[in-house]
Amino acid sequence: ALWPLHKLFKLKRVIMSTYQAASGAGQPGMDELQEGTRAVLSGERDVAENKIFAHPLPFNVIPHIDKFQENGYTKEEMKVTWETRKICDLADDFPVSCTAVRIPTYRAHSETIVVETEEDVDLDAARAAFEAAPGIKLMDDLDKEIYPMPLTATGQYDVEVGRLRKSLVFGDKGIEFFVVGDQLLRGAALNAVLVAETMDERGYL
Repeated sequence: ALWPLHKLFKLKRVIMSTYQAASGAGQPGMDELQEGTRAVLSGERDVAENKIFAHPLPFNVIPHIDKFQENGYTKEEMKVTWETRKICDLADDFPVSCTAVRIPTYRAHSETIVVETEEDVDLDAARAAFEAAPGIKLMDDLDKEIYPMPLTATGQYDVEVGRLRKSLVFGDKGIEFFVVGDQLLRGAALNAVLVAETMDERGYL
């Protein structure tokens, strides 16, 4: 979702918070969430047991995914930073910061993204760019309460983008938005298929 904005307004810095579903830890993570939720709701336990996650996930959020690094970030947060720079062809020292949080949903990771840009942001141009971008579905009709959610993104190939607004922090040279994608599809299996199809079209296979 950042690439269309980079082409339009030139990214200057990016701040993200990710809200990652239990499925990011595989089927065992989903099972632990389901069983823990059942145990609490049934009155069997006051607090769910945890083996997969650092703390009980039902009725909780955990600001800790993967191991903590010397700089205080987790490995997952640094992976997001490194991958953002690589995908957008940004410099190795381009300022990107991420906080990764595990949340009690089954599928689809969410992100709040705050961007400072080199050029003034035009929200209509940003919306048009998202609508034209392959793999993105613009969900941005506040009057009808339409915006990205794990409930609507689960099982969908496209990444939902919405809640577009100019940043109160960065003014005309800033934009904030919300993104949700089913990482079991767009972040994994589907990407592999799309890469293979592109390589085949270009005669690499």
